[in-house]
Amino acid sequence: MTYSVVCHSMFSTPSQNHHLSSTTLFTHLTPPPLLLRLHSPTLRCSAAGSETGFFTKLGRLIKEKAKKDVEKIFSGGFSKTRDNLAVIDELLLYWNLSDTDRVLDQIEEALLVSDFGPKITIKIVESLRDDIYAGKLKSGTEIKDALKKSVLDILTNKGAKTELKLGFRKPAVIMIVGVNGGGKTTSLGKLAYRLKSEGAKILLAAGDTFRAAASDQLEIWAERTGCEIVSAEKEKAKASAVLSQAVKKGKEQGFDIVLCDTSGRLHTNYSLMEELISCKKAIAKIVNGAPNEILLVLDGTTGLNMLPQAREFNEVVGITGFILTKLDGSARGGCVVSVVDELGIPVKFVGVGEGVEDLQPFEAEAFVNAIFS
Repeated sequence: MTYSVVCHSMFSTPSQNHHLSSTTLFTHLTPPPLLLRLHSPTLRCSAAGSETGFFTKLGRLIKEKAKKDVEKIFSGGFSKTRDNLAVIDELLLYWNLSDTDRVLDQIEEALLVSDFGPKITIKIVESLRDDIYAGKLKSGTEIKDALKKSVLDILTNKGAKTELKLGFRKPAVIMIVGVNGGGKTTSLGKLAYRLKSEGAKILLAAGDTFRAAASDQLEIWAERTGCEIVSAEKEKAKASAVLSQAVKKGKEQGFDIVLCDTSGRLHTNYSLMEELISCKKAIAKIVNGAPNEILLVLDGTTGLNMLPQAREFNEVVGITGFILTKLDGSARGGCVVSVVDELGIPVKFVGVGEGVEDLQPFEAEAFVNAIFS
């Protein structure tokens, strides 16, 4: 099997003259793993030995503007879900104790329509009911604050580890998995753009050998981001072989991160799901402890229907985090809370627009403020 390695130069476009909306903070940890937190507004990294110089330079990228950018994108990206939940403000504006049951029933309906799911919705509403009748919540403002706190507590208690964990060996390896049509390859390209813009040396691996156009699509992203790419020259190449070759190149040539695309598959196609196991094993043979992250891309417009996919992928390969896409076009943003509550796996990124910078690190508090503005 032979492979092609293509190197592209960074295009000079107006969008790329913008620094991405994240800032950087260099910290020391003991023992010193490489921790890369693409967090709205911080990017935290630490590394041992000779790698500290690279990550110290990342620390110089701190920009106060980042927080404002992220809040703006989150605010616009969840507008449809926020519209669904706006009725809650109306209900609580003239709330009085005698009207509690009717108001809570309508709050329950609004949460269900936004795909919070029955389990979470009932838990939240009953907690509000208990606190209202116990005299702990005495105004509409207090009820809304308690509602927001309930949602935030779920996200922070069950999905707190939203940072990218990249170990302490170079290259760090991230596998991107998911079903066809969910935005998998596009999310990988946007993630490459974000990481490269922060100063990391990125290698793309075209491991989607099943879909004919997938390699071409990743080639376009390689050009757009100025990243190198490893892809199979022959058709029907084994995905595990392509990824193995890419990780070897990353190790030998000093890349910081290898981003591995994989073939889209239905969670019910067991032969293709088994292929993911082979890919994972092939990567681990090259770099001990890799892949460092296995991120599952989920289509936000499917709402709660994403849960069976997430469960199956997690059982097969062990998902470390979610990328939720297309949330800007969905009124079902409550699924973010549902997937975290059901599986205890953090959401690490959310897609809130078509732009290259619209794959945003997930920030629980910013999300809650965006949907309950």
